Amino acid sequence: MIQIFAKEFNGFLHSLIAYLVIGVFLTGMGLLTWVFPDTSVLDYGFADLDTLFSMAPYVFIFLIPAITMKSFAEEKKMGTLELLFTKPLTDWDIVLGKFFASFALVLVAIAPTIIYYFSIAQLGNPVGNIDTASVVGSYIGLALLAAVFCSIGILMSTFSNNQIVSFILAAFFCFLFYTGFDSLSSFAGENTLLVKQVGILYHYDALSKGLIDSRDVVYLVSVTGFFLLTTKIVLGSRLW
Repeated sequence: MIQIFAKEFNGFLHSLIAYLVIGVFLTGMGLLTWVFPDTSVLDYGFADLDTLFSMAPYVFIFLIPAITMKSFAEEKKMGTLELLFTKPLTDWDIVLGKFFASFALVLVAIAPTIIYYFSIAQLGNPVGNIDTASVVGSYIGLALLAAVFCSIGILMSTFSNNQIVSFILAAFFCFLFYTGFDSLSSFAGENTLLVKQVGILYHYDALSKGLIDSRDVVYLVSVTGFFLLTTKIVLGSRLW
């Protein structure tokens, strides 16, 4: 797995993908958090990072599929996937290596936003007047959400040798699993809360409030594991 991780992560660093993803994410979140009047924390009047954590998932819906779309699609198109299977690697080594490489790149993109926390803490009245527990919980939730989206993107990349198709599928299913159940809950009547709890948004919002409940963490980790297991099964079937 380490060999696959190193190969994939180095591949990101030697291409424009890593720098585009990090640049677009930081530029977009910087504008939304500090510049645009409708979302700027400077106009909001409260020392928090709600804008960052509420908008970042929607940015991820497009950026993470851009990272993962070539994971297997490019390998299949170039004919190198069969060569990869001849090496002394298990299917799990390949899946997890590609997953952790994509996930690591997303974490690298998120890391500079920690500067926002210290900036807002200094702008608070009094200085340091910021809900640190909420920020920590939100970062944990954002990292786990990124892991879910990476696992979805990796899975979608196994279904086609066309990167654009993989990107569209991944973006669609990331959006569907993030907001779909929350939207369906309005038609669920007495089961509204139950339907919401099935979706990702409910658990991400809970973590964003600073309440690091093990049930929310286990849910997001389990969803990530489910999509990775599905990817492993698809690879094992060798249907392409």
